[in-house]
Amino acid sequence: MIREIDASEFELVWPIYRAVIAGGDVFAPSPDTTLEVARRMWAEPPARTFVATLDGTVAGSYMLRPNQPGLGDHVANAGYIVAPEARGRGLARAMCEHSLTTAREAGFTAMQFNYVVATNTGAIKVWERCGFAVVGRVPKAFRHAALGPVDILIMHRFL
Repeated sequence: MIREIDASEFELVWPIYRAVIAGGDVFAPSPDTTLEVARRMWAEPPARTFVATLDGTVAGSYMLRPNQPGLGDHVANAGYIVAPEARGRGLARAMCEHSLTTAREAGFTAMQFNYVVATNTGAIKVWERCGFAVVGRVPKAFRHAALGPVDILIMHRFL
């Protein structure tokens, strides 16, 4: 089940968010990001926040927002996180498909991911299965905790 939450419910997402950023391998925010900073980035307008539950427990979340303000606000941007213990169960794909429908219903005409870590091959495969294509690469733009500087990808699809 996937449902929208507001910023006051971000504590449901926080344990997952914290676990994902702690690894320093797939998500840009620093591992020392505080709850309040994370809430502002993930859950406060213009972002809309959704949680996905498995067996009654919040196991993932995504946020959806305009990629840019003003003349770029017709293109959506989204970020996804899945609890480590829930990976491999199709949750990322389900959230991505849900976000595409939600973005389309909100009037967006495309979706762009600005910062996909190139070594996050599992996520890249999911996004490609959901119709995204790599449209750009930025060399050594992410400081991976174990591998050092690695590339990031820009991915896009029309809605």
